[in-house]
This record gives sequence, structure tokens and C-alpha cells, in this order.
Amino acid sequence: MINVALMGAWHVHAGEYASRINRNPDSKIVSVWDDNTARGTDMAKRLKVPFIPNCEDVFSDASVDAVVITSSTNMHRELMVKAAEAGKHIYTEKVLALTNEDAEAIAEAVKKSNVHFTISFPHEREKAFVFAKNLIENGTLGKISCAKFRKAHTGSVDNWLPAHFYNKEECGGGAMVDLGAHPMYMLAWLLGEPVSVFSCFTEMSGRGVEDNAISLIEFSNGTIGVSETGFMSWGDPLTLEVSGSDGYLIIQDSQVKYHTRNSGGWIIPDLPHDLPHPIDYFVASIVNNTENKMFSIDEALVLTRLMSAAYKSSVSGEKIIV
Repeated sequence: MINVALMGAWHVHAGEYASRINRNPDSKIVSVWDDNTARGTDMAKRLKVPFIPNCEDVFSDASVDAVVITSSTNMHRELMVKAAEAGKHIYTEKVLALTNEDAEAIAEAVKKSNVHFTISFPHEREKAFVFAKNLIENGTLGKISCAKFRKAHTGSVDNWLPAHFYNKEECGGGAMVDLGAHPMYMLAWLLGEPVSVFSCFTEMSGRGVEDNAISLIEFSNGTIGVSETGFMSWGDPLTLEVSGSDGYLIIQDSQVKYHTRNSGGWIIPDLPHDLPHPIDYFVASIVNNTENKMFSIDEALVLTRLMSAAYKSSVSGEKIIV
């Protein structure tokens, strides 16, 4: 049995991850820490486990095998480096860190300690996007010229996000660093090595951070990626569009179709099964001591590089090398 400590109830997905840990037959949540005592105590009561006021007590507890990092993003470096040095396996919410320097420090600690690491990139395991990646890689669409990924919701316009998600110090920004992480990591996963980023962010709800954001990403093979996100949009389907020299693919939520030069019309494909959720992948990697090829520390580093470049570009108005 893998004993897991939940490190922070700050993030909106903290409870979801804890529930997934507890549903997995090979793992369980054994304690909760949070820098906010009231918030952490409440989560611990919900999970029926002890609240640990001092994070050092979690890291020094030999019975704790792994941690789930769902603290504010600005605490990621401190918590993950300490966890790795203590030999605790790490599952974390995106993004890895707010700066490239912090991300590199985390990666160095993870690789040096040889702990298992998994970051929450959930769309990479969903069958529609697994199909899209296979279609791109097998050349069915020809040479890819452009891909657009859009993920947006009503968090600001309908006022359902927690107030601390607009705290620039804790989050590093607004919609881009939170929801925009999904288009960013997905485009890198689908298209390869990013070269540069050019961004336009706007603030529409008066909360002090961007809630509407688009970034253009140049990839080493000449492909252009378009990352779109925001907290101000109602009814938008989760959308991926891929344009190639020989075909075009579109995914809107769970609906997938594509056509090619020779297809004679639209094809509605049979899709593969979903891959394991990152939480289950994480637990299995520990139990079986298998190498982490998905949701890896190297992928996490790429996302931080992209995000850092996007924010620099939004300020400077210039294209930023990744």
C-alpha cells in the first residue's frame, strides 16, 4: 500500500486527486498539510485523516511514501525539492513552477533522488487526443502546418473560481497559467520542440490578472501552434484543430472527425480506449518501479519554459525564444 500525504488544499483539484488516490486499491491518503490551518483542517476532516501543521513532519515521516502537491504554485519549488530530498515520490498539479530557474531546481532534485514523478496532464490520456497524436505521427494528415487548441470556461464571468486563483503572487498570473497550461502542454505533446512564443493577454473582469489569452507557438519543424484560453467564455467546446498538407482533423469535446485528400468525405473514426488517469499511472509506476515515460519531469520543464515565455511576450509585445 502506497501511503500518500496531500500537500495543500489550495488547488480546486485537491479533493479530486485525494479521492482518486483513495479509490486506487494500491494507495491511500494518510495525512494533509496546508500552510492555511483552517483550509487544511477542513480537508483533513473531509478525508478523515490527521492534519499535519508542519510540512517538515510530513517529509520526515518514514511511513509516507509519496506526496500530492496541490499547494499554491509559488510554493512548488520549496515543497517538491524537500519531498525529493526526503525520498518521497511526487505527483503535482500543473504548472511545475513559476520560473525556469525554479523548474530546473525541481527537476535536478527529482532526478538526483530518483523518485517517481508525475504531473497532471490529463488530456494526454484521453482517447480522442491519443487518436489525434497517432494520426499526426503516422503521416495521415501530411506535413502539419498549424494546430489550434482551445480550452475556456466561465470562471470569471460567472464568478465560481476561488478568489485566490486571481492572486498573482500565489498563481503567477490568471487564466493563462491555470487553464492555459492545457493547450500549452498539449501542443508541445502533439507537435514537438517549441522554439518561440508570441502572446496577447487581456483583462476583462477587473481582477488584476489576465482572463483572456492567446499565444502563438513556433515549433522547430515549422508548425505553428495556437493556444487559446480564458475565464470569460460560455459554451465553448474543448477544441483541437490540426491542419496538414494532406488532411484536416477537428475534435470538439468527444466528437472527432477528419478528412484527407483521398478519403472522399469526412471520416468518423473508432477511438482507442482512454489511457490510465495520471494518478493511477503514478501509483502504478511506484508499485511496479517502472520508468515514467508519460507526464514526466521533462514534459513539465517544457511547459514551464513555454509559460514563462508567454508571460514575457505578453509584457514586451515581442516574440520570446523558449
